[in-house]
Amino acid sequence: MAIALYKPSEIDKMFQCGQAVAKTLKYLKQNIKADMTLKQVDNMGEKYMLSLGYEPSFKGLYGFPSAVCTSLNEVVIHGVPDEKKLQNGDILGVDIGSKKDGWHGDAAITIPIGKISKIDEELIQCSKNTLKFAIDSIKVGMRFKELSYMIENFIKRQGFVPLFDFSGHGIGRSAHSEPEILNYLEGKNPKQGPKIKNGMVFCLEPMICQIKSKSVVDKKDKWSVRSEDNLRTSHHEHQIAIINNKAKILTKLQE
Repeated sequence: MAIALYKPSEIDKMFQCGQAVAKTLKYLKQNIKADMTLKQVDNMGEKYMLSLGYEPSFKGLYGFPSAVCTSLNEVVIHGVPDEKKLQNGDILGVDIGSKKDGWHGDAAITIPIGKISKIDEELIQCSKNTLKFAIDSIKVGMRFKELSYMIENFIKRQGFVPLFDFSGHGIGRSAHSEPEILNYLEGKNPKQGPKIKNGMVFCLEPMICQIKSKSVVDKKDKWSVRSEDNLRTSHHEHQIAIINNKAKILTKLQE
C-alpha cells in the first residue's frame, strides 16, 4: 500500500488533533499522583479529551477497552488501566490518541511518580533524547530504514536496547497506517524501502528496554507489552508532518 501524502489543509486538521493530545498529556502529567489507580488516570484523560471537543481514539480501537494506555514500570506499551494504585518511585507511560472529523492525533510520554531511581531517570531521558534525535535527523529523501538504523544505534550508545516487534506508524484518516517505522534495522541494508517525502505524516515512538529487546505480550490482558528481561522501560512519542522539507511536530504544545 502506498504511503499517503496530505495537503496542508489536511495536516492542519491533524495539527489540531495533535494539540488536543498535547494538552491532555500536559494535564495528566500535572495531575497524576501516587495513590491514584490506573483506571482513575484513564478516566481523567478521557474526560479531559472530551472537554476539548475531541474523541479519545484508542477506546474500542482493535478492541482496546480504555481511552488511555497506562504502561506501568515494566510495561512498555499498551498497558490496560486497572485498579492498581500508583506508588512513589513508579514510572508510568501515558499514551493517548484523539479523533475529530475523521482525523487523528497520537503521542505518549513516560512520567515519574515522586522520586525515582537513577536508572529510571536514565530510561526516561533515553526515550526523550532518542525521540528528539530521530526528529532532528529526518531529511526528505532518506529512507525510513535509514532512520530506524540511526535510532537503534542512538539507543545502544546510551546503554539500552530498542523493543522488537513494535513500531512507529503512519497516521491520518486512520489511527495506524503505512509506513511501519521500527526503532531498529530489520535486515542488513538500510538503503531499502520507502523514502520520506513532503506531505507524509507519521508517529515516531522510541520504546526503550534495558537488556533484552524481545517483546512479550501479557497472557491475561492480551495487550500489555514487556521486554523479555521484565525490567523497567520507557516510551515517548510524537506525531510528525513533513512540510517544506522539514519535520514539524504536530503534538508539541503551542501555547
